[in-house]
Amino acid sequence: MPTLDFKKTQRSLYRPSTTPGIVDVPPMTFIMVDGAGDPNTSADYAASIELLYSFSYTIKMSHKSGFPIPGFYDYVLLPLEGLWDVADATFVGGVPVADKSLLRWTSMIRQPEFVTTEVFELAKAKLVAKKPCLDLSLARLEQFSEGLCVQAMHLGPFDDEPATISRMDAYAVEQGYRPDIANGRRHHEIYLSDPRRTVPEKLKTVVRHPIAPLD
Repeated sequence: MPTLDFKKTQRSLYRPSTTPGIVDVPPMTFIMVDGAGDPNTSADYAASIELLYSFSYTIKMSHKSGFPIPGFYDYVLLPLEGLWDVADATFVGGVPVADKSLLRWTSMIRQPEFVTTEVFELAKAKLVAKKPCLDLSLARLEQFSEGLCVQAMHLGPFDDEPATISRMDAYAVEQGYRPDIANGRRHHEIYLSDPRRTVPEKLKTVVRHPIAPLD
Protein backbone atom coordinates (compact mmCIF):
# COMPACT_ATOMS: atom_id res chain seq x y z
CA MET A 1 0.00 0.00 0.00
CA PRO A 2 1.50 3.42 -0.92
CA THR A 3 2.42 5.89 1.79
CA LEU A 4 -0.56 8.16 2.50
CA ASP A 5 0.11 11.90 2.48
CA PHE A 6 -2.88 13.79 3.94
CA LYS A 7 -1.45 17.08 2.63
CA LYS A 8 -2.09 15.73 -0.88
CA THR A 9 -5.34 13.84 -0.31
CA GLN A 10 -6.85 16.72 1.71
CA ARG A 11 -5.37 19.69 -0.12
CA SER A 12 -8.21 21.99 0.93
CA LEU A 13 -7.04 21.66 4.54
CA TYR A 14 -3.27 21.95 4.00
CA ARG A 15 -2.69 23.75 0.68
CA PRO A 16 -5.20 26.60 0.46
CA SER A 17 -4.72 29.55 -1.84
CA THR A 18 -3.41 32.89 -0.65
CA THR A 19 -6.91 34.06 -1.59
CA PRO A 20 -9.24 33.43 1.39
CA GLY A 21 -11.76 30.61 1.21
CA ILE A 22 -14.38 28.90 3.36
CA VAL A 23 -13.78 25.35 4.59
CA ASP A 24 -15.81 23.00 6.78
CA VAL A 25 -13.13 21.18 8.79
CA PRO A 26 -14.07 17.62 9.79
CA PRO A 27 -13.33 16.16 13.23
CA MET A 28 -9.71 14.96 13.47
CA THR A 29 -7.56 13.30 16.12
CA PHE A 30 -4.62 15.21 17.58
CA ILE A 31 -1.98 14.82 20.24
CA MET A 32 -2.01 18.15 22.10
CA VAL A 33 0.06 20.03 24.68
CA ASP A 34 -1.13 23.25 26.36
CA GLY A 35 1.04 26.08 27.61
CA ALA A 36 1.64 29.81 27.85
CA GLY A 37 4.38 32.30 27.12
CA ASP A 38 6.45 33.69 24.27
CA PRO A 39 7.11 30.82 21.84
CA ASN A 40 10.38 32.47 20.79
CA THR A 41 11.86 32.18 24.28
CA SER A 42 9.70 29.76 26.28
CA ALA A 43 11.37 26.52 27.37
CA ASP A 44 7.88 25.07 27.85
CA TYR A 45 7.01 25.74 24.20
CA ALA A 46 10.20 24.05 22.99
CA ALA A 47 9.49 21.11 25.29
CA SER A 48 5.95 20.80 23.92
CA ILE A 49 7.31 20.46 20.38
CA GLU A 50 9.78 17.77 21.44
CA LEU A 51 7.00 15.92 23.24
CA LEU A 52 4.65 16.02 20.25
CA TYR A 53 7.27 14.77 17.79
CA SER A 54 8.41 12.06 20.21
CA PHE A 55 4.87 10.67 20.38
CA SER A 56 4.26 11.11 16.66
CA TYR A 57 7.45 9.38 15.53
CA THR A 58 6.95 6.56 18.04
CA ILE A 59 3.53 5.87 16.53
CA LYS A 60 4.63 6.31 12.91
CA MET A 61 7.61 3.96 13.30
CA SER A 62 5.70 1.42 15.39
CA HIS A 63 5.63 -1.18 12.61
CA LYS A 64 9.44 -1.22 12.63
CA SER A 65 9.88 -1.45 16.38
CA GLY A 66 7.75 -4.43 17.45
CA PHE A 67 4.80 -2.21 18.37
CA PRO A 68 1.88 -3.53 16.27
CA ILE A 69 -1.13 -1.25 15.80
CA PRO A 70 -4.45 -2.60 14.47
CA GLY A 71 -5.36 -0.95 11.17
CA PHE A 72 -1.94 0.67 10.77
CA TYR A 73 -0.92 2.05 7.37
CA ASP A 74 2.18 4.00 6.41
CA TYR A 75 1.75 7.77 6.20
CA VAL A 76 3.66 11.02 5.96
CA LEU A 77 4.01 12.69 9.35
CA LEU A 78 1.61 15.61 9.57
CA PRO A 79 2.74 19.19 10.25
CA LEU A 80 2.90 20.96 13.57
CA GLU A 81 -0.15 23.14 14.30
CA GLY A 82 -1.00 25.70 16.94
CA LEU A 83 -4.12 27.20 18.52
CA TRP A 84 -3.56 30.64 20.05
CA ASP A 85 -5.18 33.23 22.27
CA VAL A 86 -4.04 35.89 24.74
CA ALA A 87 -4.34 35.83 28.51
CA ASP A 88 -5.93 39.27 28.89
CA ALA A 89 -8.04 39.53 25.72
CA THR A 90 -9.57 37.64 22.81
CA PHE A 91 -6.91 37.05 20.19
CA VAL A 92 -8.46 37.91 16.85
CA GLY A 93 -5.17 38.33 15.01
CA GLY A 94 -6.06 41.73 13.60
CA VAL A 95 -3.03 43.37 15.20
CA PRO A 96 0.31 41.91 16.31
CA VAL A 97 0.56 40.81 19.93
CA ALA A 98 2.91 43.33 21.55
CA ASP A 99 3.58 41.31 24.71
CA LYS A 100 4.10 37.73 23.57
CA SER A 101 4.53 36.55 27.15
CA LEU A 102 0.71 36.79 27.37
CA LEU A 103 0.19 34.24 24.62
CA ARG A 104 -1.57 30.98 25.47
CA TRP A 105 -1.07 28.12 23.06
CA THR A 106 -2.04 24.57 22.30
CA SER A 107 0.62 22.85 20.20
CA MET A 108 -0.64 19.80 18.32
CA ILE A 109 0.04 17.23 15.60
CA ARG A 110 -2.74 15.39 13.81
CA GLN A 111 -2.77 11.58 13.98
CA PRO A 112 -4.33 8.99 11.64
CA GLU A 113 -7.71 7.61 12.66
CA PHE A 114 -6.21 4.33 13.89
CA VAL A 115 -4.54 6.19 16.79
CA THR A 116 -6.88 5.38 19.67
CA THR A 117 -6.53 5.94 23.39
CA GLU A 118 -5.04 2.45 23.64
CA VAL A 119 -2.44 3.25 20.95
CA PHE A 120 -1.61 6.54 22.67
CA GLU A 121 -1.04 4.76 25.99
CA LEU A 122 1.15 2.13 24.32
CA ALA A 123 3.24 4.90 22.77
CA LYS A 124 3.51 6.53 26.18
CA ALA A 125 4.79 3.28 27.68
CA LYS A 126 7.44 3.10 24.94
CA LEU A 127 8.53 6.68 25.61
CA VAL A 128 8.78 6.16 29.37
CA ALA A 129 11.66 3.78 28.71
CA LYS A 130 13.14 5.59 25.73
CA LYS A 131 12.95 9.22 26.93
CA PRO A 132 12.46 9.25 30.71
CA CYS A 133 13.27 12.98 30.84
CA LEU A 134 10.01 13.90 29.05
CA ASP A 135 6.97 14.86 31.11
CA LEU A 136 4.52 12.64 29.24
CA SER A 137 1.64 13.71 31.47
CA LEU A 138 1.48 17.03 29.58
CA ALA A 139 0.31 15.39 26.35
CA ARG A 140 -3.22 14.24 25.61
CA LEU A 141 -5.09 12.62 22.74
CA GLU A 142 -8.17 14.55 21.67
CA GLN A 143 -10.65 14.65 18.81
CA PHE A 144 -10.84 18.26 17.66
CA SER A 145 -13.96 19.47 15.84
CA GLU A 146 -13.25 22.86 14.28
CA GLY A 147 -16.19 23.18 11.92
CA LEU A 148 -16.81 26.12 9.62
CA CYS A 149 -13.77 28.38 9.09
CA VAL A 150 -12.23 30.94 6.78
CA GLN A 151 -8.61 30.29 5.89
CA ALA A 152 -5.76 31.35 3.61
CA MET A 153 -2.12 30.57 3.00
CA HIS A 154 0.04 33.22 4.64
CA LEU A 155 3.44 33.80 3.04
CA GLY A 156 6.09 35.49 5.14
CA PRO A 157 6.82 36.28 8.81
CA PHE A 158 4.31 35.40 11.51
CA ASP A 159 4.15 39.05 12.62
CA ASP A 160 2.79 39.98 9.18
CA GLU A 161 -0.28 37.75 9.57
CA PRO A 162 -2.68 40.64 10.41
CA ALA A 163 -2.78 41.69 6.73
CA THR A 164 -3.78 38.15 5.72
CA ILE A 165 -6.35 38.00 8.52
CA SER A 166 -7.89 41.32 7.45
CA ARG A 167 -8.47 39.84 3.99
CA MET A 168 -9.93 36.69 5.56
CA ASP A 169 -12.32 38.71 7.73
CA ALA A 170 -13.46 40.82 4.78
CA TYR A 171 -14.05 37.73 2.65
CA ALA A 172 -16.01 36.01 5.41
CA VAL A 173 -18.33 39.03 5.73
CA GLU A 174 -18.80 39.13 1.94
CA GLN A 175 -19.91 35.49 2.09
CA GLY A 176 -22.39 36.13 4.92
CA TYR A 177 -20.28 35.12 7.92
CA ARG A 178 -18.61 36.76 10.90
CA PRO A 179 -15.50 35.83 12.90
CA ASP A 180 -16.38 33.47 15.76
CA ILE A 181 -13.31 33.32 17.99
CA ALA A 182 -14.96 32.53 21.32
CA ASN A 183 -15.98 29.61 23.52
CA GLY A 184 -12.92 27.53 22.72
CA ARG A 185 -12.75 28.44 19.01
CA ARG A 186 -9.33 29.98 18.46
CA HIS A 187 -6.83 31.44 16.01
CA HIS A 188 -5.27 28.45 14.24
CA GLU A 189 -1.93 28.13 12.44
CA ILE A 190 -0.57 25.15 10.46
CA TYR A 191 3.20 25.32 9.93
CA LEU A 192 4.23 24.06 6.50
CA SER A 193 7.77 25.45 6.89
CA ASP A 194 10.38 24.92 9.60
CA PRO A 195 11.28 28.40 10.94
CA ARG A 196 14.67 27.04 12.07
CA ARG A 197 15.58 26.29 8.44
CA THR A 198 13.50 28.81 6.46
CA VAL A 199 14.06 32.56 6.21
CA PRO A 200 11.00 34.49 7.46
CA GLU A 201 10.13 35.81 4.00
CA LYS A 202 9.65 32.25 2.68
CA LEU A 203 7.57 30.82 5.53
CA LYS A 204 4.29 29.15 4.56
CA THR A 205 1.58 29.05 7.22
CA VAL A 206 -2.07 28.11 6.89
CA VAL A 207 -4.05 30.64 8.93
CA ARG A 208 -7.56 29.54 9.88
CA HIS A 209 -10.28 31.32 11.84
CA PRO A 210 -13.66 29.95 12.95
CA ILE A 211 -16.72 31.70 11.55
CA ALA A 212 -20.48 31.70 12.05
CA PRO A 213 -23.40 32.99 9.95
CA LEU A 214 -24.13 36.69 10.29
CA ASP A 215 -27.03 37.37 12.66
